[in-house]
Amino acid sequence: DVCSSDLVVMGVSGCGKSTVGQQLAASLTVEFLEGDQLHSTENVARMAAGIALTDEDRQGWLETLADRIGNARANRSGLVVSCSALKRRYRDTLRQGASDLLFVYLQGSPELLAARMSSRPGHYMPASLLESQLATLEIPCADENAQTFDTALPASAVVRAVVASLST
Repeated sequence: DVCSSDLVVMGVSGCGKSTVGQQLAASLTVEFLEGDQLHSTENVARMAAGIALTDEDRQGWLETLADRIGNARANRSGLVVSCSALKRRYRDTLRQGASDLLFVYLQGSPELLAARMSSRPGHYMPASLLESQLATLEIPCADENAQTFDTALPASAVVRAVVASLST
């Protein structure tokens, strides 16, 4: 069922959301949406300047993502979105697009995440914001339809596990 392939790959910067998301979308033969590409110019400028986004800064962006998820659900086309989705309220906003949205949460050690962030030349998100993201992160609760994976795992292993869970 393609509808079961509406999902969000989430976690802090550097956890591998884009890599896992792209591979997952390809495996499920659905569209991949890089959530960061829908941030406003103002939000990108704030993050590039090392300023953490507020809930208010994120709200319009999250609503846009929820709309895209809702459209994919209405069209039964399936969609994989990469989005930090750091707080439960952010995930609740995303669920407005599809109440049974699956979250794939990639968690990792601060050291591994920082190393990955520092090896991404030209990315607007400075490593200095990792600490604020980790402080903001609310790990998904049992009632949130989330699967948790160690970001040290190869992306292909995460993708295989998620795809296997969707087919059961």
